[in-house]
This record gives sequence, C-alpha cells and structure tokens, in this order.
Amino acid sequence: MKLAPTRPNTLALLRPFLIGIAGVAALTASSHISVPMYPVPMTMQTMVVLMLGALMGPRAGAMTVLAWLALSLTGAPVLSGGKPGLVALAGPTAGYLISFPLVAFTAGLLPKGDRIGAHASRLLGFVGLHGVILFAGWSWLSALTGPEVAFATGVAPFLLGALIKSGLATALLAAFPRRAG
Repeated sequence: MKLAPTRPNTLALLRPFLIGIAGVAALTASSHISVPMYPVPMTMQTMVVLMLGALMGPRAGAMTVLAWLALSLTGAPVLSGGKPGLVALAGPTAGYLISFPLVAFTAGLLPKGDRIGAHASRLLGFVGLHGVILFAGWSWLSALTGPEVAFATGVAPFLLGALIKSGLATALLAAFPRRAG
C-alpha cells in the first residue's frame, strides 16, 4: 500500500511568520506608548521585549526584535517618536536598542511554569535584564554626555519604571500560564 504524499498545512507554515508580525506590531505599538523625556523617552518597549522572549522562546524572541530593528533601518516609523532606525541607532537611544535582541534571547531562557518559584525567578530575571538594558543605554550615553549626566538622564529616571514593567510582565505571564509555560 502506497501512501499519498502529504502537502504541508499552509497555516502551519504561516503560523511562525504571523506570530513574528504580531510581535513586531506589539513592539511598534509599545514604542508609541511613551512619556517624553530628554534625551531618552520612557516607553513600554522593554516590557514587550521581555515578554516576546518569554513567550516566543530565545531564538524566535530575538529574531522578532531583530526584524523590528531591521524594519526601523528601512525608515519605517516603528521606534519611539516615529524616528527611523539610522537616526535612533546614532542617537542617545542606541545603547538601549542594541541590547534588545540579547535581552529577548535571555528572557526566553528564564524559568517557565506556574510555580511560585518560577514566577519569583522570572521577576528577578526581568529586573536583571532591565539592568542590562539600562547599563547598555548608560554606556552609550556616557560616550555622548559623560557618565554622571548619562546616569542622571538615562538610568535614574527609568529605575522605578523598570521595576514596574518587570512586575507587570511577570503578572501577565502568570495570568496566562499555558502560554508562558
């Protein structure tokens, strides 16, 4: 008995692409939810970067962030304030943006599941990853403005927001345990 060759399910082939598009859309939307500050605006990008890594896994999360950054390099207004990528990657936000793919990858490696310990570990991991983002941003800003000014304008104002966004991301993942685990 000879089996007929099977055709790949079109939806199964499109699913990763559609999920990636949804991730890029979420990052774009989070870029436009901002509190204008100088020299770096406060946005929801960091929370979405963490969530993409945690939900999609390390490789898919990082690739989605890279796709979003690549889209910005084409001139698409996906970054905060509608800035194109070349302007943002040469300006004060470059350090933060460059850290995003690594942070998404690492967020995908954090503990999963619905145990209290997994939630606590994920929260601590998210806080630490926000620290990585802030350090990368501070490093770049230091070259532009000096270390003290960079800390005062590019780290200190974002510390409370980093804690809140880490807690919110953890709570959202806890609310949807099947998706996060």
